Amino acid sequence: MPRTLDQLVTAAATELMAATAYNHAAISQRVLRNLVSHFNVDNGFLRHNDHRIRATVLVAEWPPRENVPDPDPIGVVYFAEADSVFAIAENLKAPKVVRPDVGNADYQRNIEKGTGIPASSLACVPLLSGDLTIGILGFVKFGDREWLPEELSALQAIATLFAQVQARILAEERLHYLAEHDDLTGLLNRRALIECLDDRLAEGQPGPVALVFLNLDRLKAVNDHLGHKAGDRFIEAFAALLREAAGPSAIVARFGGDEFAIVPAVSMDAAAAESLAQQLQQRVHRQVAVDGEKVTRTASIGVAVGVPGRDDASDLLRRADQALLSVKSVGGNTVVAFDPEMAEKYAIRNDIELHLEGAIDRDSSALVLHYLPEFDMRTGEILGTEALIRWRHPTRGLLMPDSFLGVVESINLAGKLGRLVMRTACAQFSDWHDQGLGRDIVLSINVSPAQLVTDGFVAMVAATLDEFALDPGTVCLEVTEHVVVKDVETTRKTLAGLKEIGVRVAIDDFGTGYSALTYLKSLPVDTLKIDKEFVRDLGTDSADLAILRQVVALADAFGLGVIAEGVETAGAARALLELGCYRAQGFLLSRPLHRVAMESLLAQRRIPIKL
Repeated sequence: MPRTLDQLVTAAATELMAATAYNHAAISQRVLRNLVSHFNVDNGFLRHNDHRIRATVLVAEWPPRENVPDPDPIGVVYFAEADSVFAIAENLKAPKVVRPDVGNADYQRNIEKGTGIPASSLACVPLLSGDLTIGILGFVKFGDREWLPEELSALQAIATLFAQVQARILAEERLHYLAEHDDLTGLLNRRALIECLDDRLAEGQPGPVALVFLNLDRLKAVNDHLGHKAGDRFIEAFAALLREAAGPSAIVARFGGDEFAIVPAVSMDAAAAESLAQQLQQRVHRQVAVDGEKVTRTASIGVAVGVPGRDDASDLLRRADQALLSVKSVGGNTVVAFDPEMAEKYAIRNDIELHLEGAIDRDSSALVLHYLPEFDMRTGEILGTEALIRWRHPTRGLLMPDSFLGVVESINLAGKLGRLVMRTACAQFSDWHDQGLGRDIVLSINVSPAQLVTDGFVAMVAATLDEFALDPGTVCLEVTEHVVVKDVETTRKTLAGLKEIGVRVAIDDFGTGYSALTYLKSLPVDTLKIDKEFVRDLGTDSADLAILRQVVALADAFGLGVIAEGVETAGAARALLELGCYRAQGFLLSRPLHRVAMESLLAQRRIPIKL
């Protein structure tokens, strides 16, 4: 039973309600099929206007044409080049019927070229969005056909439905675009990059898949000097350089902040990816005009490759990030490819970071002190002991400080750990005194850079000594040489405060560049601890001997004590004694001892010395 026009409109509305950005072409084609059948015409079409390029674009047609020419002369028609009928689609506001006559011969020729039909009539109605014509709905009859007003009215209602669908689809596409693109640069965002990598790394895809992970060096300087808006403009310009350098086929994404990622379209191994990264680094290192200033930044780049079916996006991103962190750790502005040693290094670091704060805050029994004695090499008498932190890791066993102190400083736990070490060491020292042990030795405690610049540090030291009833003169705080010269004025004030409460001060690792020599005259220091690098080969290296001779003479001139670290051979011990340095620590004399062993040594008071 034939449908009425109202039923036809209702049926079209029902179909179009289900249209989305993904299926609208197929649904539009079904609606066109029903309309072509109802109106007994030969062809129906839906076209959208792209006003950015001033063109009308074919979206759907029924029936589909066979043997469509390439290029399709009616696929995209630019209004500036359009025939008299296509041209009206740009701003059509009411239904229009075109019938074969000499006035539209150019249109008839264009249709014949695209369809092979020599003469036709056309009824078209506009898709309107406010005052803007966003497309047309048209129907073609080979030969001539008269269109009734009520038919055109029904088509206009259906065209309104198509316009609503188009508006909804444009909104969906905009949301989809925003969900996958960075709003500042227009590059793909983190989410889209991860989806892309997961697709490329799926089982059966070609590989290896390379990832180039890039980070701008010192962008903060641009933000600080020119402001964050200028920094954003620089990122926009840099993103354009990166897109140009990577080429049209590569995936380019802004991973976040000043981090970018490039996924080459072709498979490549690590060596090829590293070579590509070096080329990219050179091509993007250009000056960019920002607020009248020429700005340029270098880039640090980490490179990694993944194997489809074995690796996923998370694996590849983690490796590239670890390679990038390696670049940053050596100052940036270079390219580093991932290697398996990095994975082990960062696995340990992450493991430490996950467990360490809990050890400091909640399970301090996991953090223990060992004690490295200091001896008089002439007599074997114990002169002092240095508190050294150890960590009983839940899975990795007893860890030495070199394996975790760097992490402690990087995650701002140095102050907490330092306070814990000081309290634990002072409590133990006080306990030994109560047992009648170690009353004539000095307890040495290392001080971190974070502690030296913390307000209230001196007061905290004084309160701790008072709490455990320790004579300040029996405690020596050790500061490394590089910390002294990093912020001399702050260090000088802190050390002066420590001297006021009577605590001794030593410069640890002295000699690693002589950078503290200039400040010895003004810093309130009691002792220099000679770095083990100058002691290890003493007796066989004449250069080390010459350096130590000067250090000992310098200390004597300033009235400072000297302690040699890392004494491991009898030859080194004899050379130090000949130089007049008799205070020493090292494995030749004793390894670090746990609390009970140190108590036993303190009870002996001295060890036999045979050099």
